[in-house]
Amino acid sequence: MRKRSVALILAASMVLGGCSSGKETVSQTTQAPTTAAPATETPTTAPETEAQKETEAAQGSQVSWDEEKQADVIIVGAGGAGLAAAIAAADEGAESIIIVEKLGKTGGSLNFTSGSMSGAETIIQELDGIEDTKESYIEDILSNGAQLGDRELIEIFVDEDVDAIQWLWDHGLSEYTFSEQNGKKSVFAPEHQLYSIQRTYKPKAMDPANYKSAVHEILDKEIAGYDNITIDYYTEITELVGNEKGQVLTAVGYNSDTKKTVAYKADKGIVMATGGYSGNPKMMGKYAEYGENYLVGGADSADGKGIRIMQNAGAAVDEEKLAYIPTFPMGLEYSEGKGAIGDVYMWKAGGIYVNQEGKRFINETLDEVVPRETALEEQTGAVQYNIFTDKIVEDLKAAKAAFMWEYYYEPEQGIGHKLIQSADTLEELAGIIGVPADTLAETVKAYNEAVEAGGTDEFGRDFSGTPTAYSVAVNKIEGDKYYAVPIKALVVMTLGGVTVNHDMQVVDESGNPIPGLYAAGEVVGGIWGRFVSGGTGVMGPVVFGRITGRNVVNLELKEGEPVKAASFVLEESLFEKEEVQTEGYDMSGLKDGTYEATVDGQNGPMTVSVTVADGKLSQVTVVSNQETENIAGPALEKIPAAMVEANSPDVDGVTGATLTSGRIRDGVKACLDQAK
Repeated sequence: MRKRSVALILAASMVLGGCSSGKETVSQTTQAPTTAAPATETPTTAPETEAQKETEAAQGSQVSWDEEKQADVIIVGAGGAGLAAAIAAADEGAESIIIVEKLGKTGGSLNFTSGSMSGAETIIQELDGIEDTKESYIEDILSNGAQLGDRELIEIFVDEDVDAIQWLWDHGLSEYTFSEQNGKKSVFAPEHQLYSIQRTYKPKAMDPANYKSAVHEILDKEIAGYDNITIDYYTEITELVGNEKGQVLTAVGYNSDTKKTVAYKADKGIVMATGGYSGNPKMMGKYAEYGENYLVGGADSADGKGIRIMQNAGAAVDEEKLAYIPTFPMGLEYSEGKGAIGDVYMWKAGGIYVNQEGKRFINETLDEVVPRETALEEQTGAVQYNIFTDKIVEDLKAAKAAFMWEYYYEPEQGIGHKLIQSADTLEELAGIIGVPADTLAETVKAYNEAVEAGGTDEFGRDFSGTPTAYSVAVNKIEGDKYYAVPIKALVVMTLGGVTVNHDMQVVDESGNPIPGLYAAGEVVGGIWGRFVSGGTGVMGPVVFGRITGRNVVNLELKEGEPVKAASFVLEESLFEKEEVQTEGYDMSGLKDGTYEATVDGQNGPMTVSVTVADGKLSQVTVVSNQETENIAGPALEKIPAAMVEANSPDVDGVTGATLTSGRIRDGVKACLDQAK
């Protein structure tokens, strides 16, 4: 193992093979780049030979850059797959590895999940005294994925997963506190379809201010022990470039800090670990009827561009599998279009779900997740209203099952409090939430009659009163106060992407590997099937990242056909952000002084201070906030300084922290309003 001190640098730094300024010309794909990243300067270069000119003319295009960086392995994306691949490649003997990350932090989707893991025949089950088999795990994953997964890749995952969990255990996981059930670390996870045996593990991050996931925390710590792994932040890869041997060994990216275009050249191969498209509602809307209405539960940066970039280098994508978008039927919308798992769970004590038409459509207490999530996906706007009463709230509390309600909704400062709608009558409530009053009344009448009759109703809901994990009390919808809370379909990952072989090499539409090009993590499609199994969203990227890191170092780099775009390439319009034209803030008439304002942040109040001197912004300070540090950190650091430099609150948000950027902007504008 080649472990020393860390060298985490920005893309402007000179690393490993050094940097060379100048305009370079190489072959590239036949499609235009995904996004144009203009160079800020075009230095002069030595005259080209006639042979070079002829080659360029035949290939029909040129690529230019400002800097060049060389390494054995280039990894695009610093999420779980990218970090795991880097460590594995270093341990296999790679002398130099560069991870290219478009955000200012590592972790990818691990920044948005508590990091549940899963595995069979693991050290954790052994310590818990639980007997399990890999064969059972494989069958559960296939069953949960509607038998649409790749059995061989799942078998590879399950086998390697044992070693990956052991590696994490040996590198610190054994010291972590786990959420336990009956004194065991191996648990059932009700947010997913249950496994046939306890094989989910929920370790808690030791540094919750900076990490949500223990796996992310461990990977970061380990990466810091290698001085042959560097991370270039704020650099977005925009295209892959093929050479004259049909190999993809160059990735071109744009650094938003230095405003320079950088060419990353690999000696052994490029690993694409750019994630899925759960942060791209436009793309989800293309492949799911109400996809644009799904709540984004992860990073905005999970935009799917990596898929298109590889398609432009010839990668095959099964378009049917792009529609594999698993949802959680329990999304709390804490900000426009953004959400987290946060259902009120009032149906456990007698509440019901109705759709926008005021009708029930599912057994709310069903203990199977998949039917509930697919049913919600089919409802208008992918929204359901939890209808309940004051009596139902009391019963849920009495059963000590009101954790979500007491944490997210009941407190005035809770992020879900504003979503609660209340009324004295059912008719009034219908008007508030915009559903037909007559239909809602009929729905509630039929439900109440079913409660009186006992037994089960047309949806299979049981009213016998037998307590279960999904039903703690039976109640009619009646009381002194009626409530409604909208709950939406929530997406934290997608399952469609590029096609790889069992060595994790990206393949073209003929099934042939594209020399030098590998992929791992959520950007790969077709592994799990239509639905995700608990823990595979975390351990899948880690496991396949480890496999990819080993293979990119050890497999022979062959030659191939000239690199060209695949016949199916995602439309560029799916990645174009809608520009909202807003009038800039009027900075005239500001009185000198220091002003302070408090606005709603993502997780609680945010207080901002602004100093005006000579009628201009001289200082912006975020005095206090309750943002999640590892997500909001880059915005908290960069936005105030950018505002002072621009003498305006109207500056671009930081990618990956756009919501926090907006909150800071709101606070500064409130201060400037005072200054007028």
